[in-house]
Amino acid sequence: MNAPLKPLAETPRPIAAETKIGHVHLKVADIERALGFYCGVLGFTLMQRYGPDAAFISAGGYHHHIGLNTWESRGGKPPPPGATGLFHIAILYPTRAGLADALRRLVQAGIGLDGASDHGVSEALYLRDPDENGVELYWDRPQEHWPRDAEGRLAMDTRRLDLQDLLSAAEI
Repeated sequence: MNAPLKPLAETPRPIAAETKIGHVHLKVADIERALGFYCGVLGFTLMQRYGPDAAFISAGGYHHHIGLNTWESRGGKPPPPGATGLFHIAILYPTRAGLADALRRLVQAGIGLDGASDHGVSEALYLRDPDENGVELYWDRPQEHWPRDAEGRLAMDTRRLDLQDLLSAAEI
């Protein structure tokens, strides 16, 4: 196993290493349409509804990974280009086969990709949900395979991802 990655800069009071980013909550124009994408295509499970205005979905029975609501956005339009806001949510798959299954689901549903990249540390698919929110679907390679420079710093890259090779990793 490689030595720990060296940061580019030291933080005087770093956040606890065990800190994780929890759920994301998205404003959507239509709950049913959003559920069709996140549950129907990607395979998340509906855990709870708050009437017609909100839904909470997860993978593996967690209370929720993604919240969807129309509290301020029912029938709304996406923010215009050039506006600030969320660039994308990132959904981490535990294995390459899981990411391959996600790609298979997207292909079957006729959902196109904005991009597909091999970053050295991960392989990623980029697309938009029905509300034009950016979505990244990815899996991480084991840390011992992450690219590093001569000083041991992370050396991420962006190369074209071979989608046919990824699809071949899907479990049938």
